Amino acid sequence: MNIRQLEVLHTLLATGSTIATAKAMNLSQSGVSRMLQQLEQDLSITLFARDKGRLIATPEALALGRDAENVLLAVERMSGHAEDLRSGASGPEIVRIGLPSSMWENFAPAMLMDYMGGFPGVRIETFFETTTAINKLVGERVIDLGFLRMEGETGPGIEIEKVASGKSVCVVPIDHPLAKLDEISPKDLRNVPLILIGRQRPNRMALDQQFAKAGVKQLVKIETHTNSSACAYVAQGLGVSIISSFYANLYHHLPIVQRPFVPQSAQDFGLARAAGFPLSIAARALSDALRRQIELSQKIE
Repeated sequence: MNIRQLEVLHTLLATGSTIATAKAMNLSQSGVSRMLQQLEQDLSITLFARDKGRLIATPEALALGRDAENVLLAVERMSGHAEDLRSGASGPEIVRIGLPSSMWENFAPAMLMDYMGGFPGVRIETFFETTTAINKLVGERVIDLGFLRMEGETGPGIEIEKVASGKSVCVVPIDHPLAKLDEISPKDLRNVPLILIGRQRPNRMALDQQFAKAGVKQLVKIETHTNSSACAYVAQGLGVSIISSFYANLYHHLPIVQRPFVPQSAQDFGLARAAGFPLSIAARALSDALRRQIELSQKIE
């Protein structure tokens, strides 16, 4: 028994003849007859009595016809739902994504505006966390996707794909004397107020070692924990900061400039998800929107 046979039964009950059924279903009359005979064999029930070339529905056919109609309606609803999922008219109840805190102000709203234009029926939940926390949330399947800085080994059960990169830069106020330099080294920052991020983090520890190797004592005026706040403080003339160019590129609207910081180091950023669990169409579309926004945000140099 298959869907096409049920369509033949339903149409034949509605039209009363194989000729009309064949025309309605764009089939030959013999094709309709074959499918009807096969359905009767599959069900081991006589559905129509034959009387001088006429088909007369049996009570069993009428009873099963109601079931066939319900099945066909369910198939139609399922097909419609699938189309809505493909087109973005509906989706899973919610798609969850984890992003670094520094991406909440401009990046995330632009990404979601792009995404929701194509998937208006999907609810989004955003988590703004550290790389460590995002790793944990992805591994525990609390979130579907997580954008994070790639720092050594990822947590167990996590797949991560590199989607962006950056280089260390010094961010300074647009009218600062250091803005005239082509590149900035620790020696250029002697006695310059610094705004530094994340004590005890691997990238901060590496930066501290660079200053120590150059024999320059850091004049740290502000400790902060987000790249967005560091750039905002620099814009107010509170000092200069050293961050990844990936994040500096998100804040071109501020009165700041970036210069390569030497010796230069590179940073890689990836999109993480739970290993072995396929993403929904809606979640894949959100990852695509994130990639598009990354491309747009990094075009400005």
